[in-house]
Formats: sequence, structure tokens, C-alpha cells
Amino acid sequence: MFQMSRRNLLTAALASPLASQLSGLAAAQQDGAAGPLDESFWAGIAENYDVTDAIINVENGNWGLMARPVLDAYKAHTERVNRENSFFARRAYWPIYKGILEEAASRLGVTPEELAFTRGATEALQNLISGYNRLRPGDAVMIADLDYDSVMHTMRWKAGQVGAGTVEISIPEPATHDAVVEAYHAALSEHPNTRLLLLTHVSHRTGLVLPVREICDIAHEQGVDVIVDAAHSWGQLDFRAPDLGADFIGFNLHKWIGAPIGVGAMYIRRGRLESIDPNMSAGPNETDSIHGRVHTGTSNFAAYMSVPDAFAFQDRMGWPQKAARLSYLRDLWVAPCRPVDGIDILTPDDDRMHAGMTSFRFGGMTSEEQNKAIAAFMLERHRVFTVHRTGVAGGACVRVTSGYYNSAEDMSRAAAAIIDARNHFLG
Repeated sequence: MFQMSRRNLLTAALASPLASQLSGLAAAQQDGAAGPLDESFWAGIAENYDVTDAIINVENGNWGLMARPVLDAYKAHTERVNRENSFFARRAYWPIYKGILEEAASRLGVTPEELAFTRGATEALQNLISGYNRLRPGDAVMIADLDYDSVMHTMRWKAGQVGAGTVEISIPEPATHDAVVEAYHAALSEHPNTRLLLLTHVSHRTGLVLPVREICDIAHEQGVDVIVDAAHSWGQLDFRAPDLGADFIGFNLHKWIGAPIGVGAMYIRRGRLESIDPNMSAGPNETDSIHGRVHTGTSNFAAYMSVPDAFAFQDRMGWPQKAARLSYLRDLWVAPCRPVDGIDILTPDDDRMHAGMTSFRFGGMTSEEQNKAIAAFMLERHRVFTVHRTGVAGGACVRVTSGYYNSAEDMSRAAAAIIDARNHFLG
């Protein structure tokens, strides 16, 4: 039986490639900015999160816990909306909304005319896909196994609605930058009738980061439009929307931006508005606006009003710094686990291909029930909370997702729990 003590666990981590990364990360700290290794700084950030101590939560991918300053602001905004009621909605809200939208657009590197708020990335993507009007009978849409279920279903529905086909591919395992780019290049070449391609920037299944820009360039050369699911990437990675080169993007702000639940955004690149039909509820005055491409109804005003507060708290961490911190926390558990026989890490250590989320799988344990059992064992034996994921072509897995409030000790305990679970299930 493979066994590893706490001391050996830490020794293995330092002996791994992670050790050589640490000096580089430390050297990157300059001008007084906090770096990913500054545990004192990050402990101060963690103090702003009211987190249960009943578990070690390394399942931060579902939605992002609001920091206390954001939660306090959300409560205050809610009180104002409730107090002023329809007078607020009809007289005060629209200028506030426009200002918030302008700030979000500026941070994404786009114009306000290219962006509209939604209740989440899923709603944004559903409206973009359902409204896409360039698909014809005999064309095809392309999706992959690491895409999000409801968005895959929407792509299949759209194809069926117009008599088009659906091409479904599997991302290669083990994934590498070149292998993933080549997989999409080969699939697009093999299916020249593809008209619309779905790319998931950061997969909710394994945490794999796709080289979206490279794939977009290949797709555009073949006349294929690209829609990107960026539900997990804005805030977890440091980028601007134009960096992706996509035509259409759906974002979440209630995951890695830390806004209240129910805030997302929809992006339509300048010049591409006519490729998305207006929503069925759009009025005549909305047909020439991105706001006519989504109709949410009465929204949670206070949630959108809290977006600037969420941005302000993210600024306290520093956007490049928090992306580096999440990646560093991921490396702290991956480094000691990767060399262990029977543990397969499903994202590479290539910094271009992972962020803070990464899944693992035990050799031969590919069913949903088996991975539920692994997650349950880690929770019951070690109080380490993770989540199983299904839908990956290579089999089910368990996802570990660090958050801004997690410590290096949390990730060491997660690594110990994974190795103990490996011993328990594989012997």
C-alpha cells in the first residue's frame, strides 16, 4: 500500500516541479504588490469571508462566496430598492445600470454597446445560441465533451430546429496545448460544414483552459463563428474579451468576480449584432441594440448594483495577483499527487492550460458512483469538500477548486485527503 506521511507530503511537494516555480513567483512580487506566496496578505483577504469551519471547502466552482464588504453593500442596496420600490425602478435605476454596465465593459476591454447584463452565463449563452441566425439545413454545430451540459443541449436544440447536424468531439487525454489545438483543427477540417463552434474557456468538468484564441483563429479562417462559454474564466484568469478573438461570449459575475448570485453578461462583438435575432420579447426600439437580444424581465436590481462593490474588492487583491494565487493553490495539491501511482491529474502543469480548478481520477474508477464515493470519503474522513464531475469522455472524476479564502494549509490537507482516498480505494 502506498502511504505518505504529512512530512513526506511536504517534502514531495518541495521536490516536485512546484519548488522551482516558487522562486519565480516570489521574484514576481514587486512594487509592494502582494504575490501568491504572501500568506499574511491572503490571510487578511480571507478574513473578509465568513466561511463555515465545519469543512475545508475546496469546491468553489459552483458560485463565488461574496466577501463581507460586498455582502454588506448588497444588503444596503436591497434595503434601498425595497424602500423606494417602483419609484426607484422607474426613476433612479436606469442611470445606475448604465454606469455599472460601462464599468463592466471597460474592465472587459469592450464598448458598452457590445455588452448586456444577464442572470448568468447560461442565460447569455442560451440567448446567443437560440438567436443565432446563420445556421442552415446541412450546416453543423460543434461541441466537445468538456462543455457545459445545458449549453450543449442548447446547441443540439438549435441544430435540430433548423435541420443542421451536431458534431461532438472529445478533448484528448492527457491534454496538451498542441494536442488540443490540433484536435479542433482536425475536427473543423473533417467537418467543413461546421458553422458555429462552442468553446469553453475553463471547463467546469476538469478545469482545463482551452487555447481559445488559437482555435478561434483556425475557425475564422474556415468561416466558422465562435461562441465562448466564459462562465468560469473572468476573474479566475486575467484577460480581456478581445484577447479571446470570439464572436460571442457569455460571462458570469457571481463566480470569480464575487457578485451576488444571478449576475452574468452577454457579449456580441461589434459588427456581429445582426447574426443574433432579437429576443421574441424585444420591442421595435430594441432591435438595433444588444439589449434586444435578451429579455430577463424584472431583475434583482440590488444584485446588479453590487457589481461595482465586487469589482472594488477584486481590485484589493489585484487581478493578476489573484489569478496567480489560485494557480499556486492548485499547484500545492497537484504537485504531491501527480507522482502517485493511480492518481491521474486531468490538466497539465502548463500555465496556459490550467487556472485554479483541476480534477483528478483514480485509475480504473471512471463511473459516477465511484467518484461520488471518493468525494464522500474525503468529506467524511478529512472534512475536505469536493465535487464529482461526469460527462468527460475518459470517465467521471473529482474536481478540486480553490478559492480566494483558502490557505496553503487547506491545499496540503486536500492533497493528504486525496492520497488517503487513493490508498483506501486502490490499496
